[in-house]
Amino acid sequence: MNIKEEIKQNQFRNSFQEISINIIYTAGWLANQHKEFFNRFGITPQQYNILSILRGQYPGKISGAEIKSRMMDKNSDVSRLLDRLIAKNLVEKSQCPNDKRAADIAINSTGLDLLKSIDTSTKELDDIVSKLSSEEAEQLSQLLDKVRG
Repeated sequence: MNIKEEIKQNQFRNSFQEISINIIYTAGWLANQHKEFFNRFGITPQQYNILSILRGQYPGKISGAEIKSRMMDKNSDVSRLLDRLIAKNLVEKSQCPNDKRAADIAINSTGLDLLKSIDTSTKELDDIVSKLSSEEAEQLSQLLDKVRG
């Protein structure tokens, strides 16, 4: 279904307004699909993003500020997300030896095991956009990069 039918709007001011609304609408739709997927594993997409960042640093540690700078959603409350991941025993927090005010964060074996189980199902995430060919997906990604400048 096209965007005009989805939101029941017959016309847009111009094609730039239409694409902006389409991107926002599609981003919301994709976010809901991802939320449903990660719910099955007891985490949110933002928590998954943090776990993935930490896995990339494993076995090293990283600061909360560095995690925030790498997040896909720059408005995420990283402190709150980390507290929840610690409560779920997926990550560990330790005091930074160089700065007593800062904390170092590391993924633990439970977090790594969770990511391994998620990894076996990530094809489902690919399937969400599988109506596009590989070439179309690459082209769309390049166009979205261009929009962000």
